[in-house]
Amino acid sequence: MKKILQINTTIGYASPGKIANDIGDLIMESGNESYIAYGRQPESKSNSSVIRIGNNLDIYTHVLSTRLFDDHCFSSKKATQKLVSQIKEIKPDLIQIHNLHGYYINIEVLFSFLKDADIPVVWTFHDAWAITGHCTHFEHVGCTKWLTQCHSCPQTNTYPNSVLLDRSKQNYKDKKRLFNYPKDLTIVTPSSWLANLVNQSFLKEHTIKVIPNGVSQEIFKPRKNPELEKTLNLKNKFVVLGVCSVWDKGKGFCDFIDLAKMLSNEYAIVMVGVTKKQAEMLPDNVIAIPRTSNVEELAELYTLADVYVNLTYADTFPTTNLEALSCGTPIITYKTGGSVESVTQQTGMVVEQGNLKEAVSAITQVKDLGKSHFEEHCVTMAVDKFNKQKQYLEYIKLYQPLLGN
Repeated sequence: MKKILQINTTIGYASPGKIANDIGDLIMESGNESYIAYGRQPESKSNSSVIRIGNNLDIYTHVLSTRLFDDHCFSSKKATQKLVSQIKEIKPDLIQIHNLHGYYINIEVLFSFLKDADIPVVWTFHDAWAITGHCTHFEHVGCTKWLTQCHSCPQTNTYPNSVLLDRSKQNYKDKKRLFNYPKDLTIVTPSSWLANLVNQSFLKEHTIKVIPNGVSQEIFKPRKNPELEKTLNLKNKFVVLGVCSVWDKGKGFCDFIDLAKMLSNEYAIVMVGVTKKQAEMLPDNVIAIPRTSNVEELAELYTLADVYVNLTYADTFPTTNLEALSCGTPIITYKTGGSVESVTQQTGMVVEQGNLKEAVSAITQVKDLGKSHFEEHCVTMAVDKFNKQKQYLEYIKLYQPLLGN
């Protein structure tokens, strides 16, 4: 029996936290022991043995240091030292890392330990933070400094925000040094787009593998609920759906407002994940729904929609696309990052970033063709390529040779 320890910001919360939980279940199903170390958010139910890294005070201190000094992931020293002691007690045969950013861990302490530890490391990149001096995404601002040396960062005011200093140059140097410490490091990305970026970065010498994310087709499947159409007053409307956990300009919030003004009264836009303040900013032909933790209800909304529209400007491999496909709903997405990798001619359309006229044209084409033109292709693609069980079994297969199996 082997021991596998995962590290992530959260457990069972947000996409990486859910993935960690799902992988943990498969680790145990394969006859091994699963541990998950996490930093924050209320602990969700997990079958794995869980370890909280630090406490809320550590997080607040980490946030303050980041805001003032742009030294994200260089605080939480004592909390990480305690984690290292716990890792030594557990003696894991493999460490699986997910997101390290999130105000909870010290990468100097962690990777100094991994440098001398004879433990294989698998690290899943859910964004580009590991290869930059500050940001998680850079394509939407056209920055290429990460290719050689970050400095004078144009995004210090974005997550992880710094309001005083710009430490991007030193952060870049430190990450380059620390992240190359592990002797046996395998990097996993959910999209070929991100893998291509890593292959151009200071981590290009490591093994890089693509394992796309998956969703549960037991939950996300065509779920028709006629009452939902009545409740939302959507009868005889062509429904355009947008879903986001946190809406902002980068996720297309402002573009949706403009899109609503361009569509006739034959169409209705439904936006899920909208705050009360944001709802007040939306035009009358937009139905605002707060973020929901009811996944069955979310699947019903995907099924009700005639098209799912993703107007994101920065994304690695959006899970919402996969959820829409699984419910038989075609996708229209901006040509952004890995978002295009879940779209084919049979399952939707790709339009240029910011080109709302092209987006309207694509929506019109989907309306003319009818959802039924795409539905079967969407479900088939989701089942074949993005089934949660199948995708995360790829991690177990990846672990086996690293564990000596």
